[in-house]
Amino acid sequence: MTQPANLAQALAQAVALHRQGDLARAEKIYARILKARRDHFDALHLLGLLKHQAGKTGEAYRLIIAALAVNPRSADARSNLGLVLHALKRDADALASFEQALALDPGHVEALNNRGTALLNLNRPAEALASFERLLAINPRHLEAQVNRANALLELDRVDDAIAAYDAVLAAQPRHAGAQFNRGNALMRRENLEQAIAAFDHAIAIAPGYVKAHTSRGLALRALNRHGEALASYARAIALDRDFAEAHLNAAHALLTLGDFARGFAAYEWRWKIAATAPHRRTFRQPLWLGTPPIGGRTILLHAEQGLGDTIQFARYVTLLARAGAKVVLEVAPVLKELLSGIGGVARVLAQGDALPAFDLHCPLASLPLAFKTELASIPAEIPYLAAPAERLEKWRARMAALTRPRIALAWSGNPAHANDRNRSIPLTRLQPLWSVEGPSFISVQRDLREDDAAVLPGAARVLHLGNELTDFADTAAVLALADLVISVDSAVAHLAGAMGRPVWILLPFSPDWRWMLARQDSPWYPTARLFRHPAIGDWASVVARVRDELRRAV
Repeated sequence: MTQPANLAQALAQAVALHRQGDLARAEKIYARILKARRDHFDALHLLGLLKHQAGKTGEAYRLIIAALAVNPRSADARSNLGLVLHALKRDADALASFEQALALDPGHVEALNNRGTALLNLNRPAEALASFERLLAINPRHLEAQVNRANALLELDRVDDAIAAYDAVLAAQPRHAGAQFNRGNALMRRENLEQAIAAFDHAIAIAPGYVKAHTSRGLALRALNRHGEALASYARAIALDRDFAEAHLNAAHALLTLGDFARGFAAYEWRWKIAATAPHRRTFRQPLWLGTPPIGGRTILLHAEQGLGDTIQFARYVTLLARAGAKVVLEVAPVLKELLSGIGGVARVLAQGDALPAFDLHCPLASLPLAFKTELASIPAEIPYLAAPAERLEKWRARMAALTRPRIALAWSGNPAHANDRNRSIPLTRLQPLWSVEGPSFISVQRDLREDDAAVLPGAARVLHLGNELTDFADTAAVLALADLVISVDSAVAHLAGAMGRPVWILLPFSPDWRWMLARQDSPWYPTARLFRHPAIGDWASVVARVRDELRRAV
């Protein structure tokens, strides 16, 4: 049915205002059209798009769904519904909506671009790349698709290809702030940190309010151990957006690395606002305890939230809580349950997933330094606070006694899911210079072997691999107790050795995790630890050479 001429004229006026960015006046005209005709498809669809642009996602969803009820075969409306679903954090539904749009119009350029973006959000970069390349075959000059294609290449770890793709975008559009920003992120992957900072500076010069660029600039500076300058970048990001959690959390890491524990542990609570961490936050009817109220006579649940090393490091606070009169219930990963059952003052240790007993208060383990107002001088370091169970020592004693001394336990990689794993873990082949030291027995306590290490290990004749026989960390603790020295990268094994008071040499990257601080060869958290640091980024060779020489002297 032909629409009345006055509605067609009103729609044209609204569309013109919408395109000019005059959303308020355009909204009034769309609303007037819908008052005259409730099922006007274009008014429903375009008002929904306007609401989406204005951040009113719920209203946008309702309007576009209503438009599709009028005309379910509109590829444009299906594509725009996908955008709204993405804003509602329903990326799987958004992808389905883009697929429906493409089923109606296989050459729909925006649906192809949006489909690729949805696939990236769903961590499916190979499919995303195919979607962007399909679009670019239709329209090679589509700038946003070119940038998104480069982003997909970066997600696939095709870093050089991604940098080349960003360079091509910037050759056509030098003032594309997003391409400059993402190029900086790619350069950081290559550890071209000064070039990355220059790229972030370009992005900020184009868009001074680019919060993520200020934050990533801080990350690059932090990777260069320029933490004071990094803090200034984070401060600029926070001034632009005081609720930007990534900037606050990265500032916390910088402050802690510099030894400013008071401000650092306070800012560390921003971890719960980070998208990757927020889903792991535990909520209970019982109050969160961060130092108040008085704990005497109350039962407190302490729950692990991060890696095994973090759990071991912060379990030291159990004893302090018990001394203050608390009944302490500790919930940890199953592989730590038996080991931590022996910690002083704990009333009960549960594995994650076990039924919880009654309790009055709760606290995540990594919030305990804040609750106790821990400063550098007040780190609780009564070592050892962990020990191997007696029956586990007996299990391993004869096996270890058969080895020549000194007996050296080795761990060379940590959790591959750790954000900084590519810097802190190393392949086993890096440790080969140690085999030149005559005398010691080397024992692998690496429980999870990576594919390349599994291939190399059988040829390392001087290394006895026990990792595949260690059922949990109580077994690992027994082997460490019977070893004379532990050599480890920054991993749970390093924390365990330190908590047991065993001599441990810890191999650290140039820019270490905050807990190892800067320049020190010792650790206030673990008095029996000795730290071996990179003199320059990526220089594992000199670190291992120093360890070899020190080991030769010690033997």
